[in-house]
This record gives sequence, C-alpha cells and structure tokens, in this order.
Amino acid sequence: MSAISPRRRASHSLRLTALGVAVACSVGLATPSLAAAPVLQTAGRAAAVPAAKDPGTAKKQVDKEVAKLKEQLEGTSASLQDAYFALRRTQLALPAAQAVLDKATAAQAKADAHNDEMTVALEVAQANEDRAVDALATTRRDLAASRTRVARFAAQLYQDQGMGQLSVALSATTPEDFASRVAISDTVMDVQNQSLAKLATARAAATAQEAHIKALQAQVAAAKKQAEVALAKATAARADAAAAKAKLEALARKQAAQSRALEAQKAREKTRLAGAQKEQARLQAVLVARAKAAKAAAARRAAAARRAAAAARRAGRPVPHVPSAPSANGFLSAPSDGWISSEFGMRYHPILHYWRLHAGRDYAANCGTPIRAAAPGTVISAGWAGGYGQRVEVDHGILRGVDLVTAYNHMERIVVRGGHVSRGQVVGYVGTTGESTGCHLHFETYEDGVPKDPRRWL
Repeated sequence: MSAISPRRRASHSLRLTALGVAVACSVGLATPSLAAAPVLQTAGRAAAVPAAKDPGTAKKQVDKEVAKLKEQLEGTSASLQDAYFALRRTQLALPAAQAVLDKATAAQAKADAHNDEMTVALEVAQANEDRAVDALATTRRDLAASRTRVARFAAQLYQDQGMGQLSVALSATTPEDFASRVAISDTVMDVQNQSLAKLATARAAATAQEAHIKALQAQVAAAKKQAEVALAKATAARADAAAAKAKLEALARKQAAQSRALEAQKAREKTRLAGAQKEQARLQAVLVARAKAAKAAAARRAAAARRAAAAARRAGRPVPHVPSAPSANGFLSAPSDGWISSEFGMRYHPILHYWRLHAGRDYAANCGTPIRAAAPGTVISAGWAGGYGQRVEVDHGILRGVDLVTAYNHMERIVVRGGHVSRGQVVGYVGTTGESTGCHLHFETYEDGVPKDPRRWL
C-alpha cells in the first residue's frame, strides 16, 4: 500500500451578523391626528437576534414574537408583516447554523489531525518494515557467503584427503616440515570453525529477522486499517463542514434577499399609509363637520327651549322640563362579549420604528360573533373604510357638551346600514377585514370628531 499523504487544512468558519431592519415612517394607520408625530427611530438599526439552538427553537421564537407583536402590528399590511417575519426567521436561524458550522469545523480539524497521525504512523511502520527487509537481505547474503566458504573448505578437505595431524605427520619429510605443516593445519581448522560459527549466527539472525518482519507486517496492516478509517472519518467530516458552510452561506444570501424585499415592502407601505391617512383625514373631517353641525343645531334647540321657558314663565304657564345630560361613565354598554385584548393608547411600531396612537379598544372574539350598538343612536356611515375594513359609525348626539360617535371596525358583515338603532341591537358581526391581524372588534369613540379613550364612556 502506498503511503497516504498527510492532509493539513486550515479550518475556517463563516461569521455572519444579522442584518438590521432600517425603517422610517411618519404616519400611523390608526392615528388620523398624528400626521406630524415625530419619528423616533429612522436610522438603520440591527435587530436583536437571540441565539437559537436549532431551527425548531428558532421557529418557536418567531411564533412567540408574532404573538407578542400582534397587538403592535394592528393596522400594518399583511405583506409587510410577512416580509418582516420571514427575515426574522432567517435571522434567528443564523446562530444555529453558525453553531453547526463551528461544530463541524472543529470535528473536521480533529479528524484531519487524527488522519495525519495515522498517516505518519503508517509511514513509520512501513519504514520499519523496509529496514527490516533490507537487514534480512543483508543477513541472507552473509549466510550465502558463509555457506560458500564452508562448502569450499569441505571440497578442499575432500580433495586433500583430510587435514588431520596424523596425515600431516606422515607426509612430513623433516622435523621442520612437520612443525610447519601442524601450524598450517591449526590455522585452517580455526578458519573453518569461524566460518561454521558465522554460518550458525547468520542462520539464527535470519530466523529472528523473518519473525520480526512478520510482526512488522502485522503492524503495517493494522496501521493501514487505522489510516483508512481515519481518512474516511476526515473525508466525512470535511463533507459535513462543507454542507454546514453551504447552508450558512445560503441563509446569508436568503437574509440579504429578504432584507431587500423588506425595504421594497416598506416603500410600498409608506405609499399605502399615505393613502390611508387621506382616508382617515376624510373620515375625521366628516365627523368634525357633523359634530359642528350637531352642536350648532343643539345650540339652536337649547336657545329655542330657553325662549319657550321664558315665555311660559311670563305667561304663568308650566315651564317645559329639559332632561339633564347623562354622565359619561356608564353611558355606553360593551359592544362585544369578547375579552379586552388591547386598550386605547400609544404604541411603538416594531417594524417602522415610530410611535402611533391605537385609537380604540380591541375586543378579541371569534369571527361571526355579534357586535351590538353601545347606546341608542343613528347610523351615519356603514361600508368599506380602507384599513378599517367593514365599518359602522353611530352618532349618539350631543352628550355633556360633545358630539359622541362610536365606530365598529373590521366587521365580517354589516347588518344595519342606516336609521336609528337601540342599545344592544346587532349592527354587524366580528371579522378581520381591512388591515387586521385576526378576528376582533376595534371599537372607537369620537368626541367632536376626535378619537378618545372609550373607557371615558363605558
């Protein structure tokens, strides 16, 4: 097996921050009187992005945010809300995606490091095996040489018919020749014995080296298997990290696109709000004009009554009774049995970043629930009213010096479109028409055409 080259790769992660939602708007749908209301935040400001452990948690966070902001978003177009919450979902998913990438990157670094270690271990094991094989080859050459020398000695002895001392003595001719021959015989025998010893040593070394090579081969096989496993894990870790990085980058692109879509939707919302403001100004102008006319007519009736009373007193006749105006508190009955989901007051718009007046009281009830007239009066308007949806207005006359009008908004269906209505009479049914975030009744009271808190009369 060829050595696996080490893989040393620098880990990196994509760090993204959620894009802010920069919005500026100066008018509110539910606030005809706030055309000049100050815009408190018009510069781009990054939306807070709480960390989410997983996409499911991010979705739950957005769902909670939707429920929490439902009241503040009353009067906001559904398309702007959808664009905003789509962006928020992506923003909340980014920390989870970043965490997944960080974890995958760390796992990749660990797997690559382990793969490098196993690669080095395999290379070391293979190098040890190669050295052992080379040493065995050398030993086998020495063994072959030793065998050759011993064979030569054996052949020479056979040719010379032995080198024993008796043979040497018998072949000597003089004492000096005998001594020389004995010395030569001893030297030859020493060389022969050394060759035989080397042969035995070489055989033992070869046997030991062969056993050592088998052990090294087992180590190489084990190291090869570990290296293969480490490489597979490193490859899988790199694939996981690449997938996590791709997902995070896709979320970043999605967030950028959603931010652009939100900016475009904000521009359309401004145009829509400008139209809504004109409609509200028209409705308010009508109510103000009616209030002036009603108060003038009431003043004329009061003057006529005073003149009639004076004439009666002069003539000695009974003075006609003039009923006193009812007190404000308790004059109006609750127009719905639903629970109060929002009171009259200022609200901060979480998308457009400005304060606006919630000019009424909201009764949460199922669509189709009856809506009843809060007091006797005359229906002065019934029909579509832009962001208010299906709307009915009832004039209750001059009470405590003001012309009191009640308005019932977002109706699913209108029942009474004109004429006199009595207290508790059904005028329509709860709906979610116009710029509404769900089934409810948006109930308003106007004093001389100006929206006031309904609690002043309930």
